[in-house]
Amino acid sequence: MAKTPATDSRQASVVALSLMAVVIGVVAGLGAIFLRMLISVIHNLFFLGELSLHYEANEPTLPGPFGPFVILAPVVGGLIVVFLVKRYAPEAKGHGVPEVMDAIYYKAGRVRPAVVIIKSLASALSIGSGASVGREGPIIQIGSGMGSVLGQVFHLRTSQVITLVAAGAGAGIAATFNTPLGAVLFAVELMLPEFTSRTLLPLVLATGTATYMGRLAFGMEPAFLVATYERPEIFVPLSVDMLPLYVLFGLIAGLAGTLFVKALYWTEDLFDGMKVNDYVKNVIAMTSLGVLFYVLLLTTGMYHTQGVGYATIQLILTGQLTAPGFLMLLFVLKMAATSISLGGGASGGVFSPSLFLGAALGASFGALLNMAFPFLGFNTVTFALIGMAAIVGSSTGAAITSIIMLFEMTGDYSITVAAIIAVACAVGVRTGLSPQDIYTTKLARRGHHIPHGLRSHMFGIRMARTVMRPVVGTMEAAAVKPPAMVRPAGDVPASYVVVTEGRSITGVVEVDPEQPTRTLGPILSPVGVVRETSFLESVMSHMADRGHKAVLVIPEKRMPRAENVVGVLTRDAIGEVVMRDYRS
Repeated sequence: MAKTPATDSRQASVVALSLMAVVIGVVAGLGAIFLRMLISVIHNLFFLGELSLHYEANEPTLPGPFGPFVILAPVVGGLIVVFLVKRYAPEAKGHGVPEVMDAIYYKAGRVRPAVVIIKSLASALSIGSGASVGREGPIIQIGSGMGSVLGQVFHLRTSQVITLVAAGAGAGIAATFNTPLGAVLFAVELMLPEFTSRTLLPLVLATGTATYMGRLAFGMEPAFLVATYERPEIFVPLSVDMLPLYVLFGLIAGLAGTLFVKALYWTEDLFDGMKVNDYVKNVIAMTSLGVLFYVLLLTTGMYHTQGVGYATIQLILTGQLTAPGFLMLLFVLKMAATSISLGGGASGGVFSPSLFLGAALGASFGALLNMAFPFLGFNTVTFALIGMAAIVGSSTGAAITSIIMLFEMTGDYSITVAAIIAVACAVGVRTGLSPQDIYTTKLARRGHHIPHGLRSHMFGIRMARTVMRPVVGTMEAAAVKPPAMVRPAGDVPASYVVVTEGRSITGVVEVDPEQPTRTLGPILSPVGVVRETSFLESVMSHMADRGHKAVLVIPEKRMPRAENVVGVLTRDAIGEVVMRDYRS
């Protein structure tokens, strides 16, 4: 048998991959803890003028000693961010998740370690100094970066590297929001090209470990507290008084999610089109942010649009912000602040701003209903919760994730039916108006398109004997002459002979079925060996790993000798099977 080319990658065992996933979960958990501490230090320095690790994002930031000079906080932080990103890691700019998706689908799961470090510093500076971005982006890149590094250190095959990268992304979400189930679904919906038991186990281990680490540091409480409110009817979801409202709000949320996607990239294009350097662009953007949140502080007593915005979300969910006009104003200002932040060069995520937008829009909708129909008892909290799921689902494309994470972040499971209906409608509207979501739009602009869903293909479970081409004999290599003719067009199946040198098999060659001595193509070599009952999925993996041009099909319990070969599978033949499956 001819020697096959060596490969520099290997497949780790389930135990080894599981241990790596646990390490990734630990690193993601520690990364979340470190990032929160770093944000706390920077935030307290820029806004309160003190060196302290105490910072509760769900509580409003008190006015500091700097007065109007607090406007310069995002400017100073932004200039440092631009320097770090331009000098060391351009991939750290923006909201992070698209870069992880790009690494999975276009870079064989490779993430530069420098990106993890710079992303953490840049995002902490952006969030701590007042940019309107979320902290999930850097944590996702920390976890995925660790997965990529481990995969490369141990020279794992690409599919396993990608599994670890996706597991790291899920671990980052789990550690940030204390949402283990939502984190698993986030990775499945947005990251994993394949969802099987071999990818699920590392993912669950990584997210579970990261959640445990986060809970050790931050406690078991959900991310947000929710005020007691009158629950909507959940046992009769098709009642005429509730279902139309969920559908209507879902449609509105879909429009809002589409607007968010369009506004973000329109703003980025606007800043990219400015004929000034990146530092000047950043000063323009961050100064406008500083002015905005300082004006809000003077007029409302809170910064609102500064940072992750969790304090405002918490006020909405506890029923302390109920004026529909003001809530809609917050919705518009937060969307503008997030778009300007990322367009101007800030580093951070869009998940947290999406939660803010959903809470504000939903609460405003609920307040308007209550004003119009006070006798029906509509509550702002109900629609704020539904809105959080609907805007996240529509803007990111992670529909199931948004529903499950809503429950985990609030501990409120009473609006399941309402949330499902609204999210489904919102995602449908956004998909119809903008096929790309807020993550994939960035990649589509590079020409890097990401699949919109997972699909099981039939070809993978076909056995080799059902798709192989027949072998009609053997031929000595010395007797093989240049192709006598081009293979005729048509549906006549190809036939092959096994090419030998003595007792060794050197390859196969296609021949004329009616005249087996007439070759119709070059010798295909090197070749491998598979059994008749081998599944096509394993055959393809076998060929890809070893660089085989074809594989010889041998009956069960027979030796891999020329006289025992009953069929041949070439790359062209496999391609035909795959195409047939796509047409079916």
